[in-house]
Amino acid sequence: MACVLNRCIFAAGLLTVCAALTSAPCLAADAGHGKSVFSQQCGVCHSAAKGGPSSVGPGLYGVADRPAGSVKGFNYSSAMKSAGFSWSPDRLHDYIVSPASVVPGNHMPYPGLKNASQLEDLLAYLESLH
Repeated sequence: MACVLNRCIFAAGLLTVCAALTSAPCLAADAGHGKSVFSQQCGVCHSAAKGGPSSVGPGLYGVADRPAGSVKGFNYSSAMKSAGFSWSPDRLHDYIVSPASVVPGNHMPYPGLKNASQLEDLLAYLESLH
């Protein structure tokens, strides 16, 4: 019994270390929950539908690996138009946490998502949109 308990304590410790040392998720993200997070945090300004319209913000269907500032017909800030990168998983992560830090001068008035679990789930959902 002690051996099983020690394994559980060791596994919990590894997860804690993993979470502290990396920005990558240690447990599988839940894209289904990410869809709910999207609806609550992003859906007021962004569409996730394939071919969905831009409104206050550009449509986010296919955002993963898409060049920043590239949705046709959307009026991006000059900062976003000249960002010069594509939305890699790491870049999306950092932007959702703090948009103004990643693209200073962008027009998105979102303060950032700080809840790590919700963030990882949202990223999994955005990456599933293709």
